[in-house]
Amino acid sequence: MLKTTINLEPGKKVYFASDQHFGAPTPKESKVREEKFIRWMDEIKEDAQVLFLMGDLFDFWHEWKHVIPKGYVRVLGKIAELKDRGIHIYFFVGNHDLWMKDYLEEEIGCTVFYQKQYFEMGGKQFLLAHGDGLGPGDKGYKRMKKLFTNPVAQWFFKWLHPDIAMKIALYMSQKNKMISGEEDKAFLGEDKEFLIIYSKEKLKTQKIDYFIYGHRHLPMVLDLEQNAKYINLGDWISYFTYGVFEKDFELRTFEK
Repeated sequence: MLKTTINLEPGKKVYFASDQHFGAPTPKESKVREEKFIRWMDEIKEDAQVLFLMGDLFDFWHEWKHVIPKGYVRVLGKIAELKDRGIHIYFFVGNHDLWMKDYLEEEIGCTVFYQKQYFEMGGKQFLLAHGDGLGPGDKGYKRMKKLFTNPVAQWFFKWLHPDIAMKIALYMSQKNKMISGEEDKAFLGEDKEFLIIYSKEKLKTQKIDYFIYGHRHLPMVLDLEQNAKYINLGDWISYFTYGVFEKDFELRTFEK
């Protein structure tokens, strides 16, 4: 099991945020949320040592050889500013930005992950992932992800004109209520929440203190066995929640 160890400096904190889905439902409506997220990054930059962006920062993202999606300039600029201040930025690819390639790495200096990762911070063990495709069930999505990550499918998609490709992708996202369906707001119970089931299975063979995910959109901190905690970070659509870790983890709401 590969693990990254982060030694926290005195007075410094680790921040987590997920599921901003910028660009949805329209660029105009998204801009209000983007500005709020920028205010949050301005607030945390003084004491942040690490920022984890846990997936679906964009409602859709695709990189062509010489083209990236229009917009998000101020958000990306603020992330770059944090990186230039010496804050480590880790970006987990979600199901909406799974076609992320090397733009954030080369232009901003983020470290990009495509799968779950293990970290040790402050003497605690973390399993971090966006959360899509983990655990039992969700078979329809797993088949779709297998198709979307297929090199042949990606090759065909990249030959679409970007205007056409973006229109198709955003239409599919909104049609399928992939950003904020009502079903995301109801807790299904520990025996039906696939990420909780997945976390409990992991605890049978590994010592993990914190399981931290996005994807589900429902902010939650749940106590598991062995003093472990299941955490879902919520979203920046309805809840504007984020995580912060120094000696312990807290789930907070940004209201400014």
